[in-house]
Amino acid sequence: MFLGGDIGGTNTRLAFFEGTPDRLKPLHIEIFPSGQYPGPVEIVRKFLGSHQVAVDAVCFGLPGAVVNGRVETTNLPWVVDAHQMSADLGFGSVMLINDLFANAQGIALLEESDFVVLNPGAGASAGNRALISAGTGLGEAGLYSDGRGGYHPFPSEGGHADFAPRNDLEMDLLRYLMGRFEHVSYERVLSGPGLHNVYQFLRDTGRGEEPAWLAEQIAHGDPSAAISRSALEGTSAICVQALDIFVSIYGAEAGNLALKMLATGGMYVGGGIAPKIIRKLSSTAFMKAFSAKGRISGVLKDIPVRVITNDKTALLGAGRMAALSAAKA
Repeated sequence: MFLGGDIGGTNTRLAFFEGTPDRLKPLHIEIFPSGQYPGPVEIVRKFLGSHQVAVDAVCFGLPGAVVNGRVETTNLPWVVDAHQMSADLGFGSVMLINDLFANAQGIALLEESDFVVLNPGAGASAGNRALISAGTGLGEAGLYSDGRGGYHPFPSEGGHADFAPRNDLEMDLLRYLMGRFEHVSYERVLSGPGLHNVYQFLRDTGRGEEPAWLAEQIAHGDPSAAISRSALEGTSAICVQALDIFVSIYGAEAGNLALKMLATGGMYVGGGIAPKIIRKLSSTAFMKAFSAKGRISGVLKDIPVRVITNDKTALLGAGRMAALSAAKA
């Protein structure tokens, strides 16, 4: 039996798994609101307290760079150390991995029904693959092709790379964000908080008016959810514009990542936002920005692009890494 977890986002998901690395069955999945706990140890203890299960291997995916078994989560004030966590929980060892690395590992366990195709591409193609995921933050990862049909995920912190505007409007957006943040990364635009940043830019620079009812929703709820909902329903022009900008920049950065990884084998779009705005992503704006790379645009147009709709992909990937660890022991 293996224990896997997708922890440190808005919600933490934990599950036991049985089976082999490529044929895993999740058992007893539970979801916990991360912000209500001082750290992951308390969440795992609560989960374990409800089940009497012997665990052979443990792996948790977390948002942030994992260096020497230690990670400072990007959106929660948690500092997690694998050795300390294993001691606190009484496990022989705990494996910590980046959450996008976990997502990339989980792709191997998905079904065709877990994807929505944005671009079929030019058919089966060898080459690396890549994953970009906007949610609470922006994550990126690569999947290296071994040339024999196998793909080997590796982590990245590319979401924190410098935001690069492509036109006058985006240059003004960059200037606006530079006035608010010490460093303007793609995550400042391509995330839940990032969509709110784009909206505030349009409002504060006089490019759109904020209706009173929308200001109320933003002030007393989830701003990005209110903005995207209003955009999809067409009830607010400023929200439509904000989401259009978001989708175009999302496509552009996905294309940037595809070039850097030479992801001719395919691009995956994950995270919590994409499935909720799939109608917008399926329009021409995303793929137009994805492939608008000048002399090398033809390469991008041939890359298959698919949205992952399974919200347990990172959890599956953590379970897969635990199973792989046990198989090597």
